[in-house]
Amino acid sequence: MNKVYKITAARLKELEDELTYLKTVREKEVAEQIKEARSFGDLSENSEYDEAKNEQGKVFSRIAELENIVNHVEIIDESEIGTDSVVPGCKVVVRDIESGDQDEYRIVGSQEANPALFRISDESPFGRALVGKKVKDQAVVEAPAGTMRFEILEIHK
Repeated sequence: MNKVYKITAARLKELEDELTYLKTVREKEVAEQIKEARSFGDLSENSEYDEAKNEQGKVFSRIAELENIVNHVEIIDESEIGTDSVVPGCKVVVRDIESGDQDEYRIVGSQEANPALFRISDESPFGRALVGKKVKDQAVVEAPAGTMRFEILEIHK
């Protein structure tokens, strides 16, 4: 069974644009690099050719990855996000029970995660601990530094 990627419509558009670019522009650029490197002669000692072939492999790999994501996507409809419990697409304010620190996170699919911007994947240990919880519930996260406990203070769009 294929993995389903939960993403917003905006993120899907970004991925589709990247896929189009790779297929229409980048693939041709790399093919031209290979063609040019071949003209340098002996391929067994041709570092330009090896580099171009490696780049071609990276481009094809990324194309395959993007096609897989685009073909197995579930759009997060932000207008249907409720605030009864933590779900992908919502924002959640949590308080670290031990330190008292408060932070706000947006729960997103794995393709949109960026912890530096407080965008936490629903598949991460922290995200999994939060999903399904309601205001005033506690979430327990097993981290390398030990067990961390958080209280859900707010859930909003």
